Amino acid sequence: MIEGVKHIVAVASGKGGVGKSTVTVNLALAMAAEGYRVGILDADIHGPSQAQMLGVGEGVRPVAAGESRMYPLEAHGLQAMSMAFMVDTREPMVWRGPMVAGAFQQLLTQTVWDDLDYLFIDMPPGTGDIQLTLAQKVPVDGAVIVTTPQDIALLDARKGIEMFRKVNVPVLGVVENMSLHVCSNCGHAEPIFGEGGGERIATEYETRVLGRLPLALSIREQVDGGRPTVVAEPEGEVTAIFRAMARQVAEQVAGQDDTGPNITFSD
Repeated sequence: MIEGVKHIVAVASGKGGVGKSTVTVNLALAMAAEGYRVGILDADIHGPSQAQMLGVGEGVRPVAAGESRMYPLEAHGLQAMSMAFMVDTREPMVWRGPMVAGAFQQLLTQTVWDDLDYLFIDMPPGTGDIQLTLAQKVPVDGAVIVTTPQDIALLDARKGIEMFRKVNVPVLGVVENMSLHVCSNCGHAEPIFGEGGGERIATEYETRVLGRLPLALSIREQVDGGRPTVVAEPEGEVTAIFRAMARQVAEQVAGQDDTGPNITFSD
């Protein structure tokens, strides 16, 4: 167990550009809207985006908690930690794998999480160092895989699912992002990136499609502006999809047998 955290859910994708960070932040906010205490850890050390998505200003730093620990920042009711809170985000992180994995572990274990029901980890794309560190050293309750219906994205989503299977992390389901584009002028709906991909992959791996999200300008504008859809449009259709996803994640995590020993870290 990580101190101060009951459950950890990794949000991952095989490739970049499928909207994983957007899904992570909205899913975390939806879980909070369902009444849980929620945190978000931006594990994308090279390309952290949660600071901007949560509306945390450039140069805002965490408060130290003793010599080697720090308090998470608060944003929209979430506890948040990201590499973007430590460095100038315009400077590239030119680091090799072990340094990246070490930074991820420090962000996770040296943050003083305050009684979280769920910590969502926004994973970097791929199946590399951070994914291995997560699998070997972090008690993850489940993973959510984000993909688009496009065949190329599905190829990589399969790798993500296979990776979690290999390390015995349950795959809670697939989120099909950008599944349908609805024209804002005429209302015509078109599956720009193909259709049925999420369903095919869920069937193949005996998991479920947690939800399908439209390709919508508003979703992009809202995260870019630091007020994600779940906060910007709490009664909206897209928020309802995220809240339904959050309920499914909570239901599946709660349904898992918690028979393992309890291990806690203490100072």
